[in-house]
Parts: sequence; C-alpha cells; structure tokens
Amino acid sequence: MVVSGVIIDLDGTLLHTDGIVNDVLKYFLGKYGKQWDGREALRVTGKTPFESAAVIIEDYGLPCSSTELMSQISPLFAERWCNIKALPGANRLIKHFTSHRVPIALASNSSRENIESKISFQPGWKDSFSVIIGSDEVAMAKPSPEIFLESAKRLNLEPSRCLVIEDSIPGVTAGKAAGMKVVAVPSHPKKSHLYSSADEVINSLLDFQPQKWGLPPFEDWIENTLPINPLYIGGPVIKGYGRGSKVLGVPTANLSTEGYSDVLSEHPSGVYFGWAGLWRRGIFKIVMSIGWNPFFDNAEKTIEPWLLHDFDDDFYGEDLRLVVVGYIRPEANFPSLESLIAKIHEDRRIADRALDLPLYSKYRNDQYLKQHDA
Repeated sequence: MVVSGVIIDLDGTLLHTDGIVNDVLKYFLGKYGKQWDGREALRVTGKTPFESAAVIIEDYGLPCSSTELMSQISPLFAERWCNIKALPGANRLIKHFTSHRVPIALASNSSRENIESKISFQPGWKDSFSVIIGSDEVAMAKPSPEIFLESAKRLNLEPSRCLVIEDSIPGVTAGKAAGMKVVAVPSHPKKSHLYSSADEVINSLLDFQPQKWGLPPFEDWIENTLPINPLYIGGPVIKGYGRGSKVLGVPTANLSTEGYSDVLSEHPSGVYFGWAGLWRRGIFKIVMSIGWNPFFDNAEKTIEPWLLHDFDDDFYGEDLRLVVVGYIRPEANFPSLESLIAKIHEDRRIADRALDLPLYSKYRNDQYLKQHDA
C-alpha cells in the first residue's frame, strides 16, 4: 500500500504528556481529598479535554461541572507545557518526513490553541506541518472520522492515500472509519491487544518503518542498531528476580528504579546497549532491557543491564553508572525459553560489535561512568 501523506496525533504520540497530566491531576484531586491513581488513564486517553473532565468528575464524585473543572486545571496545564518532552523518535520522524517532502498533518482532540501552545516549545515543529487541526475546528472529535477527513481535505489527498499514526483507541477507531491505514503506537503498552483494528501495532516511534507504506525508509540504522541521545542512569545494584543467572544463564545487574520514574515512562520498552562504570572494577560493555519482560510478565517496568564481562563475584550494593547510547529492538514475547535465550545472545553479539564503532566507543570515556557515590 503506497500512501502520499501522514496524519499524526499529538498527545501520547509525539509528546510525552502523561507525566504532566498525572502531576496536575494529583495536585488538583488532592485539594478535594482524593488521590489520582492513574486507573482512569486508559479511559481518558484520546478524549477531548471536556470528555476527560467528565470521566474524572464521575469517577471521583467531584462537586463541580466539566466547565468548572476545566477552568481550574487549564492554567495548571498551561504553565507546565514548557516542560513537555518529545517522545523518543518524534523529532526523528518529523525531520524524516519534512526532508523527504512527505506532507504531514497534526490532528489532535486538543483545542487548536492548546496544540499551538504545546508545539511552540518544540523547535521547528510548527513549520513542519502542512496542516494543524484541533477538535474545536470540527463538529465531532475522535472517534468520529471527521478530523482525519478534514485533514486529508486540507492536504488535498484522498483519505485512502493517508496514513494515520495514533496512540489512542478513539484515534485508531477514527482513522479506520475515515478509510485510512492506521499505525498504532499504544500509550498503554500492556493494553496493546485492544488496538487490533489498527493495520499495524508498534512498540514505539523508534520501530516505525516508513517503507512498509511506500514512504522513504530511514537511513540511520547502523549494523542493526539505532543511535539515540545518550541516556544516563545510575544507582546501587539490587537483588533482582534471581532468574537472570539461574533461568537464563544471563547474569543481569538489576538497578533500583527509584528516582527514574520519568526515564521509565518516557523511554519505550526494548533492548538497548551502551557502557557501564563500576568504581574499583572498570568500564564494561552492556546490553540491557527496559520494560516488563513479557515472557515473565513483570508487574513493574524494570531496568536490567547485562555487563558483558565474566565477574568472579557479584556486586550487590555497588554503585553502577550507565550511559545508554543505542537501541536494538522492541521488547517481545517468545514461544519458548530457548528462543528467548537465543535472542538475548543475538542482542549481545549486536551490542558487542556496535560498541567497537567510533560512533559508540567514544562514550566509553564519558566522565559520568567514572563518578561514584561515596
């Protein structure tokens, strides 16, 4: 299927808005003696602000109307938009489409004013989109197809020639109803089975393959790896699940995720690689997972680095510093333990080779690796 234009959602697809939404709702509900626990996250994802407000009022039994709630929390959101971060792969995607002159539209259930405010803090974004359209510019928001049909009209393209990239179920529903191809990037990864109506479901924008849709391919993968902006993580090594060495034959060094909730929520699950510094012991290559390890179905998202070195003893409690420099693949489930182990060793070979390339080997000298907590 060859497409000629792409229509992209904003919140949760290009921008990491979840953290800001959680901060605002925790603060706001606290004033009513209530506690935001995120249980409504799936119900409000992809909805208009007023629809989301109605869900929160109903679920928490708040003594106010949607209009009153919006008037109270809108200023709280507005003062935080400057802190919003682009999701991994978002800038890469936008630059790729614009450099290849692929027309792109931004279609969001936020108001046009909110969209403009949010993207004003992302350099180059406003000029990259041929069309920007908010839910207040159409009669019906997603899951109605109207916003996507209007986007196609403004792009001067037939709906069947458009590809939609969406993180929410209402957005996927709208894209399919508009007669478009839809790639879903679920903002609730453990709920990806709910996105089955999409033409493709991917783990993150890092995994998007434009050539599947007749669009120019990315050319930045190097020996099966994708360079990323370095990610700095550090802390004491803690006891993990005890399965790394025993079950997999892979001695992973589990890191405490305390203090890294933002890193975990911003970065997609998957297999990464880079360098590790252990004070007193040296600097070592690593391949690591961020995620839930679907084969074992972790309840929590974890960081599990495998230091590519044979140690004579374990190092629980020692300070471990990581500089993560590249991405290999999304997290996946496997039909058997043997196939999982085989894949882990393939990841190791890819990381081991890649870290000898100058692009990645230069980070071995990063000062962060040589610091330690006394």
